[in-house]
Amino acid sequence: MKKYHDLSKLNWKLSGWTPYIWRMNQTAEIGDTPSSEIPAVPAKVPGSVQESLKQAGIIPDWNIGTNWLKCEWVENRTWLYEAVLPEGLFKPGMTYRLNCRGLDYKGCIVLNGKIIADFCDTYIPHVFDLTPHIAEGTNVLRIAFEYLPRWLSTGLTSATTEWKARFNYSWDWCVRLVQIGIWDSIWIEETDGREIADFKCVTDADSSSSTGSVKIEGRIPADSSHKVKVTLLKDGNIVKEETMPASQFTAVGIAWSGIPVELWWPNLFGEQPLYDISCVLLDGEGKEQDKIEKREGFKELKWEDNEDAPEGADPWICVVNGERIFLQGVNWVPILPNFADVTEADYVKRINLYKDLGLNILRVWGGAILEKEIFYNLCDEAGIMVWQEFPLCSSGVDNYPPSDQKSIDRQAQFAESYIRRRQHHVSLALWCGGNELADENWVPVDSSHPMLGRFRKIVEENDPTRRFIDASPSGPSYSSDAAKFGEGKHWDVHGPWRMDVDLHTWIDFWERNDGLFHSEAGCPGASSAEIIKKRAGNMDPLPVSMSNPLWMLPTSWWIEGQQFKDAMGHDPETIEEYIEWSQERQAVALSAAVKACKKRFPRCGGIILWMGHDCYPCLANTSIVDVNGEPKPAALALADVFKSKIQ
Repeated sequence: MKKYHDLSKLNWKLSGWTPYIWRMNQTAEIGDTPSSEIPAVPAKVPGSVQESLKQAGIIPDWNIGTNWLKCEWVENRTWLYEAVLPEGLFKPGMTYRLNCRGLDYKGCIVLNGKIIADFCDTYIPHVFDLTPHIAEGTNVLRIAFEYLPRWLSTGLTSATTEWKARFNYSWDWCVRLVQIGIWDSIWIEETDGREIADFKCVTDADSSSSTGSVKIEGRIPADSSHKVKVTLLKDGNIVKEETMPASQFTAVGIAWSGIPVELWWPNLFGEQPLYDISCVLLDGEGKEQDKIEKREGFKELKWEDNEDAPEGADPWICVVNGERIFLQGVNWVPILPNFADVTEADYVKRINLYKDLGLNILRVWGGAILEKEIFYNLCDEAGIMVWQEFPLCSSGVDNYPPSDQKSIDRQAQFAESYIRRRQHHVSLALWCGGNELADENWVPVDSSHPMLGRFRKIVEENDPTRRFIDASPSGPSYSSDAAKFGEGKHWDVHGPWRMDVDLHTWIDFWERNDGLFHSEAGCPGASSAEIIKKRAGNMDPLPVSMSNPLWMLPTSWWIEGQQFKDAMGHDPETIEEYIEWSQERQAVALSAAVKACKKRFPRCGGIILWMGHDCYPCLANTSIVDVNGEPKPAALALADVFKSKIQ
């Protein structure tokens, strides 16, 4: 029978090295060798190098003052994780694979002093066969992280051909903290070859009859006596079950239709019933050899044209189970810059908050990652749909995706992996090629670009029931232009992100706006006094200006000291005075924007605010939830708008 051995509970150690020096004595245990530049410290796995170093007192807390500048040296070392594998783990005749769901970013796997494999790329899992390298007695596993790209943030998208989360290199809402480490689950698989491979399960529904369909595929290298039993359960009760020869399952899979089911609804529109699917491989005596379990739901999702939409425009009215849904949500970024250290409780707190606020969609932004499985599980439970982007993002100077074949092939691998790992989630609503991808004239790119065309083909072949959007924004225009309202050029648009006008003009802009959908828009608001003062450390948060290094992040977009002075007639005398003004301004501005969009439904299909939560203690940002996962006043004001009925 296939077994899984979780490695997260081992006593991991971490040491830092001058690049490549560790290879000179790679057979020595890192805790005993004098050659490491940073002697071994305890390490949590999953976890980031930076967090382990902070806990050991080697680097300061990057959340205080400008301490983040004192942490950049970490990027220029080689880091070795080491653990002794349990005695008696390995048995003769079995195959053992090291399965790493997330390694960030590039390095090698070492077993018993021998390099057995290399790895690269943050976005895909890595699996390594340990079997030929296992020794009798003690086995020591090392994971070496040896290389990081120097710069992947703002600049040239077309020249970005190394694939690591780009926001780590600094953004307007995050300092530079380039994560290194084991960022997702890690285990050893034990198998005798009798196992289910390439498993795939997708569901769909017919809302008119409240019935569902299930399609399951897999590959089983088993002999003719083996069978596969597939079971669909609701609250532990069998809804449907089928057993077939393993060879038949490999050849044609399972296809069920017309199953009476309870439909899954978005938040505020109904309940979120979930089902369990198990696929069990049985040997000739009926004994279990392998088992895969997935949690599923059944929904029917279609897209309709907006009312009064220009001819040829993309459809932006979301129809779930036959009911038109106004999409209201926020853009999701990782909860921490070092997302390896995010806990399940961190996810639960934010998803539950977003549900309570009345959100029904989260856009997982393309400058970051495919979120961990727990995120999608929680969205399934909360009724929050997911707009999932592939890992491509704008750069500011040049926002055009790379078009060389190597980059296209690599991104295609990421897209196929994303789909394979997450398509079973009922919360998943659509796939998107990436964030703010445009040509030199700021016209959004489409599938005529070879990389995006490849994405579209991959989605059509591997997840045909779901929609693919070339990029966000999409259509003729990148952003809303008041001078072009009424011309039918605003389909899915981004911005504005600041209220650089008086409130009357701001409200008029949103009420006259003809955008079919708004996948990014926002307004900055300050964090709480508690967060700002903690972040400031021994620095003064005043003045609120570019002259104060505490406010540079590294951009100055969300610094509104001058706007405060224009409105109040003086500079803020205390940080509390500025916070009160800033938070009220954000609440009023965002509430007005969302109200106007909902009022235009079904001419407008929805709005996704930029952004949801802070992942760094920003003094001010467009987020509506602070770094501690607490709602800003804007979030509480928006809850009333989100929960209001469309008139």
